Amino acid sequence: MVRAYRFRFLVVVALFAAAAIAAPAVAQQNPVELRKPDVIFVPTPQEVVEAMLKVAQVGPNDVVYDLGCGDGRIVITAVKEYGARGVGIDIDPQRIKEATENAERQGVTLGDRLEIRNADLFEADLSPASVVALYLLPSLNLKLRPKLWKELKVGSRVVSHAFDMGDDWPADQTLHVDGRTVYYWTITEAVKKRAEGGQ
Repeated sequence: MVRAYRFRFLVVVALFAAAAIAAPAVAQQNPVELRKPDVIFVPTPQEVVEAMLKVAQVGPNDVVYDLGCGDGRIVITAVKEYGARGVGIDIDPQRIKEATENAERQGVTLGDRLEIRNADLFEADLSPASVVALYLLPSLNLKLRPKLWKELKVGSRVVSHAFDMGDDWPADQTLHVDGRTVYYWTITEAVKKRAEGGQ
């Protein structure tokens, strides 16, 4: 009898453990609005997406993060056309749904090389990224800048559609694509020192 009770107890424990492991996956499959989005979604034209990924020299060894990924087109293109890994992050559940559906339409499977996360970009860990893509607002770029400096590794690249990072961090390159502007920066040792100094 004791052995039977012990077996039942172990089964219950195992079920709870399995549920705990599965919970994060279920949460991603059923995104929720964490807070009101900072910006409305305006898609980046595909020719600008291509220019952003080319200036950042994205390749198979890169991990591309798109902060405020919208319909996922930047990370999907990075995975499909450049062989990179992609992580799209958006706080809006509707955008997560659209990005997931967009990936499926383009034959890109969510999993090892593509991840779409329902998360707050200001709370996300950016350290795995070698490239970060942005299409936010000037005020949000400035708010995000210390986090980029602190968390990204030396040699990582940042590319932004339309908005710069302020006069005291000028872009390494500025491109003009069909009337739109793309800004490109590289994280350097000097930038890391500025992060340490709290600038």
